[in-house]
Amino acid sequence: MNFNRIAIIGVGLIGGSFALALKKKGFKGTIIGIGRKKENIIKAKDLGVIDEFSTEPAEGVKDADLILLATPVGQFSEIVEGIKQNIKKGAIVTDVGSVKAEVIKELKKLMPEGVSFVGAHPIAGKECSGVNAASPDLFNNTRCIITPDENTDKTALEKVFELWNTLGAKTVLMSPDEHDAIFAAVSHLPHVLAYVLINAIMDLNENILPHGGRGLRDMTRIALSPPELWRDICHYNKEHILKSLDRFLSSITHIKKLIENSDWDNLEKEFQKAKAGRQILESDKYKI
Repeated sequence: MNFNRIAIIGVGLIGGSFALALKKKGFKGTIIGIGRKKENIIKAKDLGVIDEFSTEPAEGVKDADLILLATPVGQFSEIVEGIKQNIKKGAIVTDVGSVKAEVIKELKKLMPEGVSFVGAHPIAGKECSGVNAASPDLFNNTRCIITPDENTDKTALEKVFELWNTLGAKTVLMSPDEHDAIFAAVSHLPHVLAYVLINAIMDLNENILPHGGRGLRDMTRIALSPPELWRDICHYNKEHILKSLDRFLSSITHIKKLIENSDWDNLEKEFQKAKAGRQILESDKYKI
């Protein structure tokens, strides 16, 4: 790992796991954690997740070779605007956000001369948040999508690519727009639907939620994710998410009509199709 000093802005689940994974993989440099709430960042230091801490991003990033943005994506531009004067020439700024195209356009405009930005999205996480949930093994056997554009510095790209491989992830290159179109369907849509499903049940009768079994819990686990995070993702990936929602609404309307018409044979065919699709996720082809 070709870095001596790494600054992590946002030492929660992902940022904290990044720091712990670095340490587990033998990183010998200094990791500084940066956060708004002093008690949280002190906790990260006490837990041994980071080596130093700061509540002032502009101070914390001084002399950092790599800066990781691990806050909700809606905060990225404001953070970079506040730190850009103190980012040293030759440094790399990267992120762990799950939406890319619009975010990268904004951040590229803010990068000082001689500073490179490389977008990244580790496909890892839990329904719980905070540094207490951080794990050095969170990225093992996961994918990490790296999203360069035509102007991304090749040396910086190689370093970020190698870093995520070192942390246990399988890195995949993808354009920012391709990333956003894919993850609107396979990640953003499921999260929106999990929130919607819980709200729909509560609107029927909020007192019946405790009767839900493991199936409901499995389907809606991701509704425990931070609402602020997913509000920002919907904002930055609005068009792709709307397309996915339109496709979902069409599917729901189709199923509704089959039930209204008591068309049980075709309803079963739809369920069989879905079961076959779900089994694909369990196949060796999709295992890392």
